[in-house]
Amino acid sequence: MDAVKRYFRSPAAVVGLLLLLVVIVMAITASWIYPRDPLALAGRPLIWPFSNPRFLLGTDNSGRDIAAQIFYGARISLLIGGVATVIAVVIGVLIGAFAGYYGGWVDTVLMRITEAFQTLPNFVLLLVLVAVFGSTITTVTIAVGIVSWPAPARLTRAEFMSLRSREFVQAGRTLGMKDIQLILGEILPNALPPVIVYASVVMALSILLESALAFLRLSDPNVASWGNLIGLGRDVLRVQWYVSAIPGIAILLTVLAVSLVGQGLNDALNPRLKSR
Repeated sequence: MDAVKRYFRSPAAVVGLLLLLVVIVMAITASWIYPRDPLALAGRPLIWPFSNPRFLLGTDNSGRDIAAQIFYGARISLLIGGVATVIAVVIGVLIGAFAGYYGGWVDTVLMRITEAFQTLPNFVLLLVLVAVFGSTITTVTIAVGIVSWPAPARLTRAEFMSLRSREFVQAGRTLGMKDIQLILGEILPNALPPVIVYASVVMALSILLESALAFLRLSDPNVASWGNLIGLGRDVLRVQWYVSAIPGIAILLTVLAVSLVGQGLNDALNPRLKSR
């Protein structure tokens, strides 16, 4: 309860939470507000926003309703951000936990693997994975998670290295607890708070990575995503700039919301850091 109170003391964190709730509500109500396929032709191409009451945010190059694509795109962004974050955190926590707990050659091998993944920039590695395995929404989501795990792994490793010599771990060894019990039952719960906070960073980056892929037309073209809409608007950017600007603002606000929520969690779970 104290952490919740500390969270709501931060105006920025509350604003971030409200923005994120708006995006979640959009994702949930998309099929109710716009029951038709968002990629179906709805009207005349390139209708400006607010010039036609049927299309509040206008239409794109093909005559599809931009508002419908924004609502359905919220689903895709949250899906990719959430699932990719879970994949990245699970892989990162497992590798970081074993590296930090055992140390020695186990730590050396696992950290060399981590460094090998970090040799290439995330986006370049993502392009390679998409080029090899395809650009379906499932493949893109898994690929984004795979390229995002090194940072959580390093963070988890650092936490485990600082906790593995604590008294409660030594007491567990004295009681005959197995290594896996100590890792999962004793150390991991104490190492998770900073990892959970960092998960918001991973989620924001995941949304941006998918949007960048879609802008290059390398994401799944069969789904209504904000990145696909931005890429479509690239062809008419000088005249009908709103086609790219509207989904761009949606991405900006969503990433900002996730970042503010993450900062609020950081202040709530680590009050000493804020006081410094």
